[in-house]
Amino acid sequence: MINPMKQHGAFSWNELMTTDIDGAKSFYSEMFNWQLEDFDKEMPYTLARIEGQDAAGMMSMPPEAAGMPPMWGAYVTVDDVETSAKQAVSLGGKVLLEARDIPDIGRFCVISDPQGAALTIITYFDKS
Repeated sequence: MINPMKQHGAFSWNELMTTDIDGAKSFYSEMFNWQLEDFDKEMPYTLARIEGQDAAGMMSMPPEAAGMPPMWGAYVTVDDVETSAKQAVSLGGKVLLEARDIPDIGRFCVISDPQGAALTIITYFDKS
């Protein structure tokens, strides 16, 4: 059975990009009683969990986002990132960050709608 959050069109992940990762970890763990686990595969990343279930991720602002304010971003699952990115452009949107892989997770890119609202789309390598 496919995870309902990993079906085409479903919101499937939330992620914080911040300039103060330690401050964010302190704030959100207290605010929501999140249990945090740090990873450092390709870059430092913190998973936030609720009773053992993944809830969100947190990371320092990457170089390509320099100058942006800290922000929460949402991910929407798509069947094929490249196809969906082309569709976004054909509908008046833009590709803000070209498709790339997240090792062992999936392939993603960042698009914007015609009004400029950004959204990350992702195709998971394993949809279970």
